[in-house]
Amino acid sequence: MNPMMTTGLDDRRRSTALSVNVNKIALLRNQRDLGVPSVVGLATLALEAGAHGITVHPRPDERHVRRHDVGDLGAMLEAWPEVEFNIEGNPFHNLMALVAEARPQQCTFVPDSAEQSTSDHGWDLAADGERLRSAIVEAHAAGARVSLFMDADPAAMAAAKSIGADRVELYTEPYAKAWGTPDQAVVLSRFAAAAAAAQQVGLGVNAGHDLNRDNLGDFLAAVPGVLEVSIGHALVADALELGMTETIHAYLRAIQLAAPR
Repeated sequence: MNPMMTTGLDDRRRSTALSVNVNKIALLRNQRDLGVPSVVGLATLALEAGAHGITVHPRPDERHVRRHDVGDLGAMLEAWPEVEFNIEGNPFHNLMALVAEARPQQCTFVPDSAEQSTSDHGWDLAADGERLRSAIVEAHAAGARVSLFMDADPAAMAAAKSIGADRVELYTEPYAKAWGTPDQAVVLSRFAAAAAAAQQVGLGVNAGHDLNRDNLGDFLAAVPGVLEVSIGHALVADALELGMTETIHAYLRAIQLAAPR
């Protein structure tokens, strides 16, 4: 596969792709040894409702997505050739063996520690860039496009490109915290500048972390050219209230309303 292949802003779909992170479904299932809710079943419902991709973030302790889930989802997605499978995590932990086995379309490298509950910062490329370079080569050899989880720092985008990344995923929690406050416009301008800097050096731009159906539209309207958003916690919480099908429809409406006219 060409690692620059996109399921986002291309000739077939001129809007941002929605990838559903199923970690929280797996977390709920793991509370009992009953196999419900079904990670594969709910991922399938999301795709049937129009989602463009499925994301997993397998941790070394398997506290939510487990190794067999990666294989089960990969097998299910063989029937969905137009859908992107995105595996994210720290390449210096357990990630690369799973990438070699599952051969996803995209691999998102995230600098989380084994202990932290969720991702909370982007890569420091001055410290980790050379180690990441070899992991990027390895992921490309497995047929995966590589996206680096990055803070909204325009100055860091050229370095991400120089070590071989295909995309960056902008870490959006700072925006989510600022949404609806007087700081929103300033924070959004920083994300727009980071996205523009990435695009200027030839990187595709993804985004994710604490995006939800309320704040997603404002983000996409202010940060043009975002190819993909990966959303898990809020989306799964919404699905508990609305059902998976209506939740996907709601997120797709938010994306469509933000698209340039």
